[in-house]
Amino acid sequence: MDSRITIFTGHFGSGKTELAVNYALKLSAEGKKTTIVDADIVNTYFRTHDKKVHLTGSGINVIAPEFANTNLDMPTLPAEVLSVFADKEAHIVFDVGGDEGGAYALGGYKRFFDREPYDMLFVINKSRPLTQNADDISAYIADIQNASRLKITGLVNNTNLSHDTDLQVLMDGQAVVEAVSQRQGIPIKYISGKKEIVQLLPGALKEKAFGMDLYFQLPFSG
Repeated sequence: MDSRITIFTGHFGSGKTELAVNYALKLSAEGKKTTIVDADIVNTYFRTHDKKVHLTGSGINVIAPEFANTNLDMPTLPAEVLSVFADKEAHIVFDVGGDEGGAYALGGYKRFFDREPYDMLFVINKSRPLTQNADDISAYIADIQNASRLKITGLVNNTNLSHDTDLQVLMDGQAVVEAVSQRQGIPIKYISGKKEIVQLLPGALKEKAFGMDLYFQLPFSG
């Protein structure tokens, strides 16, 4: 069974914010009490907060830095984040900044994460610089784990070229993600992409398919 706490992290442009939003909407559609935490204090674009109206309209509680989407530089998380660890009935989705700075911010809550199981999913877009091969991805995973002091429990193949994505693009990424999985001993949790693409995945790979609607339309969102 999935944990009630799910953390999405990954390099800038991996699509982790798109995934976090889709995942939260999926939980809410299943009738689960859901909160999404915009914990990205690094990237000022493609924030979970951008879709707050849509998310709250779908019954999802949104927690974001007070100064999200303003021109003020206030890289801190609100005290309200602590409340999500107390409400054991809620499913929590964290969208985390895509570098060591974002991971350090998450690590500030390590003592709370240590009290119950969590899923920390590392999102990979093989089409982006710095995450195009197993060596670079493995090094980045090590950096995120060291900075956050948390363990990545699953990988997500979210390889895409925005509107130019097809099944072949996704499968090219799958080969790299499988190499990372074997090297790191971290299972592949999802293969994600637009619904019409992931439904074409062959054989057993379809069992890991996570079809998404796109809420961030510019290339390489997240």
